[in-house]
Amino acid sequence: MTGALVTGEELASPDYWVRHVRQTVRFADAVTALEAEGVTRFLELGPDGTLTALTQGALDDPETAVFVPVLRKDRPEDTSALAALATLFVHGADADWRPLTGGDRTTAVTLPTYAFQRRRYWPDFTGVTLGDLGSAGLGSAEHPLLGAAVRVAGSEEVLFTGRLSLRSHPWLRDHAVTGTVLFPGTGFLELALCAAGQLGYDRVDELTIAAPLIVPERTGRQLQVRVGAPDASDRRTVEVYSRPDDALDTDPWTLNASGALATGAEPIATTGADEPDLTAWPPPHAEPVPMDGFYDRFAEAGFAYGPVFQGLRAVWRRGDEVFAEVGLPDAHERLAGSFAVHPALLDSALHAMMFVSLADAGHGRLPFSWSGVSLRASGARSLRVRMVQAGPEAVALHLADPAGGRVAAVDSLLLRQVSGDLAARAGAGGHHDDLFQVDWTKAALPEADAPADGTLAVVGAGGRAPETLVPGVPVGADLSALPDAVPATVLLLAGPGGSGPDAVRAATGRVLDAVRTWLTEERFEESRLVVVTRGAAPVDGTAPDPALAAVWGLVRAARAEAPDRFALVDTDGHESSRTALVPALTSALAAGEPEIALSDGVPYVPRLARVPVADGLPVPADAPAWHLDSLDKGTLDTLALVPFPEATAELAAGQVRIAVRAAGVNFRDVLNALGMYPGEAGLLGGEGAGVVTEVGAGVTGLAVGDRVFGMFPGSFGPVAVADARTVVRVPEGWTFAQAASVPIVFLTAYYALADLGGLRAGER
Repeated sequence: MTGALVTGEELASPDYWVRHVRQTVRFADAVTALEAEGVTRFLELGPDGTLTALTQGALDDPETAVFVPVLRKDRPEDTSALAALATLFVHGADADWRPLTGGDRTTAVTLPTYAFQRRRYWPDFTGVTLGDLGSAGLGSAEHPLLGAAVRVAGSEEVLFTGRLSLRSHPWLRDHAVTGTVLFPGTGFLELALCAAGQLGYDRVDELTIAAPLIVPERTGRQLQVRVGAPDASDRRTVEVYSRPDDALDTDPWTLNASGALATGAEPIATTGADEPDLTAWPPPHAEPVPMDGFYDRFAEAGFAYGPVFQGLRAVWRRGDEVFAEVGLPDAHERLAGSFAVHPALLDSALHAMMFVSLADAGHGRLPFSWSGVSLRASGARSLRVRMVQAGPEAVALHLADPAGGRVAAVDSLLLRQVSGDLAARAGAGGHHDDLFQVDWTKAALPEADAPADGTLAVVGAGGRAPETLVPGVPVGADLSALPDAVPATVLLLAGPGGSGPDAVRAATGRVLDAVRTWLTEERFEESRLVVVTRGAAPVDGTAPDPALAAVWGLVRAARAEAPDRFALVDTDGHESSRTALVPALTSALAAGEPEIALSDGVPYVPRLARVPVADGLPVPADAPAWHLDSLDKGTLDTLALVPFPEATAELAAGQVRIAVRAAGVNFRDVLNALGMYPGEAGLLGGEGAGVVTEVGAGVTGLAVGDRVFGMFPGSFGPVAVADARTVVRVPEGWTFAQAASVPIVFLTAYYALADLGGLRAGER
């Protein structure tokens, strides 16, 4: 109230409390006075943290103080209060913990005088499921990536099984390519080396990666490594398959890699007098290569690797030879002994290929095909690497331990540049994890007795008698035509459909009147009303009749309230379906199926199924540039890739052409595609990030090769044109995906704060 420290005499005065109620609260002055007294810890006693936020805004330097509310909204009081006390304690306040710990029954433990070492001594979970595999007829694979091994009876084939997930193998999260956690190519080689070692083979003759393996965020992937029987030359085929954890038994396995195992032959890279000597280190006469910002540049190319895969420590060059030193973080060194060559360690060795004269090596490449891989020693924790070019897109490797002893050699590794959507390629032919749809499947219905005479009737919904549907069964104009003794099953013909609003209103109105009558009159309580439509639920994938589809939705809602009172049947109008209607309906109701659809006389029933991953939109042929567009706004079903000649036209003054690497999607694009955006929305895609490929006249602040982000229309495509004033360079360390997500969010916040709110520099 006074903005100064209060005395005990004032607090005891009634006049003080009267003024406290009537006069202005000088809260900011009080906080400033406390700051002047050297107070740095502020504790709010109240139901929420409102005053805590106001206190931070009243201080000149809030960074030097700690603000703690005792209670928080929507949090348990005991937890919030204890957290507040702990926060004050770690910031220098005294606390009496004895009431919480039981008085003097516990002894305080002093902290060590040395710094924490940050080392874990708990057993490392390798992902291998522990248990008695023998009781299931399996043997242990004794490998961190594989759980079990079994020799197939009646053949010499061997099958290894396992499971990959970010929970069981968290180090895989550090291998992110274009925003997707990708099982490393060196991991496939490790699986092949494991299989070779257990079968007495010392060489992976070849191994080609057929499809990327995406490690899902929340679930996992089942893994199988199948090794074939030896052929006449004692070679065995090896194949690596995977599929999602929640895959159905009928779902196919994805072939991720295939190759061959051999024995006896020494790899080319390690035979003869050309075998390199890596005992002298650093390599004699080799020049060190600067490593500053190496993994930042890697991230800019889409390889956002974490610490486990950032093992490249030093690089040297000597003519055409590249030498490197790689290692694992301390926390993962203990796991290295379980691998032939830890995939992260070998992957780090391949990062040195950025210094080999491969075409477009600077854009980053991934392993594609291994040839002539031999393993001499396993379990290395760090490596010395020699790499030389072995072809236009290939390298040869020699790996040694820190003493120079040979670990492994690779005759040839073919590398391929990353292109396309890895997640889409990996999911091709699979299913979405959390997206479901209704599929119509052929029904295997049991035989049922034909309905007895008088237990079936047919009525219309439009006040006039419909056509004869079932021979020998009486037909009425509506429900009022039924006898007092209502048959057990009444077929209600829904009548014509249509596509316009009037047709939908008419069809649903007719059926709604019948449903209301059926539920309100007591004489119908022991009977079932079966609504019959034509074309409301086609099983061949064609579009349903909109009005009759609405009728199905109406009856389904009624059946949710009264499940035994209603059923639905849809036909395709064929004579065979008309003949099969009553037998199929009788069997379906006996089997507890309240909905069936007849196609050529064959009954189908609805089942919930996961949505398959569809093929991507086709790219326009012979179009150097294209973009995503909505051909008929109002639905997302008409999205298509269309030619974009404006993106390749001659640049006007002040324009730049951009090779798009990432585009931002926001709600404006959704409204645009649905035709709901107020006013002219323009092209889909308004923000993105990419690389400048051409600049127009008058552009001085940007150059070809600059990484830029900003506002440019038509960004949902490979090429776009932007006004140079609407793009800026991407900050160092940002990925293209990060940059593409910023422009509209930033400009919206700027408009709200600067234009609408009138906020100026220095204001809070």
